[in-house]
Amino acid sequence: MELNLKKPIIFFDLETTGTNITSDRIVEISLIKVMPNGEEIERTRRINPTIPIPAEATAVHHISDADVANEPTFKQVARSLAELFAGCDIAGFNSNRFDVPMLDEEFRRAGVKFDFSKARFIDVQTIFHKKEQRTLVAAYRFYCDKDLEAAHSANADTRATYEVLKAQLDRYADLPNDVDALSDYSSQNNNVDLIGRLVYNEKRQPVINFGKYRGRLAEEVLRRDPGYYSWILQGDFPQNTKDAFTAIKLSLK
Repeated sequence: MELNLKKPIIFFDLETTGTNITSDRIVEISLIKVMPNGEEIERTRRINPTIPIPAEATAVHHISDADVANEPTFKQVARSLAELFAGCDIAGFNSNRFDVPMLDEEFRRAGVKFDFSKARFIDVQTIFHKKEQRTLVAAYRFYCDKDLEAAHSANADTRATYEVLKAQLDRYADLPNDVDALSDYSSQNNNVDLIGRLVYNEKRQPVINFGKYRGRLAEEVLRRDPGYYSWILQGDFPQNTKDAFTAIKLSLK
């Protein structure tokens, strides 16, 4: 089933130096921009991360320091990439928890202001886990009856994610072919920040979603424990998370 789109949607996947959003870097990005008329724009670009790629990361995605030595840095491609993403909804596999926060962090380091709040997010992994509880390789075999060749290459994973979502729409009659509804369905939490360290409760109040204050209203914690805000700012958190806490702190009267 083809997607019912009101505006463009970008499926994307990142290969990185590791899984730490604040300290690791992108080494490859692949995207498929799907237009409402069905037209597809496909791009894959390797990135020089400016830091060494650990051997364990290379073992997964097969990209070495030598492979990216002559490639542009993220800062050099950030503005053109932001233009591609502008005005689009965003989809991926485990993208809500990793790829989107990682991309946001890279944009910030590059000095490019990109407003992710205007996009709707579809995480195909979340739909899959709610329906079948498996991995992307298994999802591709299950939904598309194909083996995923070159798994963990950004281009192969991006194409597979796009095909899996269309197959999910074919398989599940109760899965709505609408980006807003798919975004709601594939969201595990109603996040305040991209990575979900803060989430909204049923009253749309920001609640802390980790650590010793999990489940507590952020406003209440920031009032009663002023040192907690300083700890957040100095901690190993994405800048987007720090900004969310700062906005709450500034709103206190």
